[in-house]
Amino acid sequence: MTSDVIELGLRSPGAQALANYLYTEISSGRIPVGVKLPAERELSQRFNTSRGSVRRVLAALRDSGWITQSVGSGTFAARPAHEVSADAGGHGLFLDQTSPAELMEARLLIEPLMPALIVRHATRSDFARMHECLVNGEQAQTVEDFEFWDGELHQALAKATHNHFFLQVLALSNRVRQQGDWGRLKRNSLTPERRTEYEHQHRAIVTALEDRDAESARTALVGHLAQIQRNLFEPPATE
Repeated sequence: MTSDVIELGLRSPGAQALANYLYTEISSGRIPVGVKLPAERELSQRFNTSRGSVRRVLAALRDSGWITQSVGSGTFAARPAHEVSADAGGHGLFLDQTSPAELMEARLLIEPLMPALIVRHATRSDFARMHECLVNGEQAQTVEDFEFWDGELHQALAKATHNHFFLQVLALSNRVRQQGDWGRLKRNSLTPERRTEYEHQHRAIVTALEDRDAESARTALVGHLAQIQRNLFEPPATE
């Protein structure tokens, strides 16, 4: 990870020391997942580097999955999904053993908790990202592209909670969605009619969130997830 920071052009000793320190402490577990990191100003002073360099180091760590950042809350230690899966079984055993049925059961329990936080904390940029995902999903030409933007939308919802726990949960969810069983079920179940329904449901969820109507958004999200669950395991009707 630190080589990524070097490639960003951070040549000052302080920036390099900061990058090495944070990566080593978080990856080793000495800074546990969920612990809030010091503010940018404190890191700048401690490592004798500019605030701009601190931000670039944090951006590289965030992009690599080692931290999460929430507007108004701060920066928190995290763990990339591939590291979580390795800890769970050495080579992603935990994720490999998670079936699509188990994933949907968990999503129905967890994701409906998000709207209450989203309506409280979501920013204009959060909603802009949701709309970007909606448009790209509706314009997708393949099942794979549609599935990608579907995952990105749910990731945008998690990010809009500004709660790092949900980001970690959705990262794991997306890892399971990349498995072969999920892709096969989605391809077999996703008819044009069902895709259109999903798109309408997506827009209803985002509209309710923009209206700061948590209950309507939660109801729409539960209905959407329940329909996905039914469709995955019920083959489309044939004439």
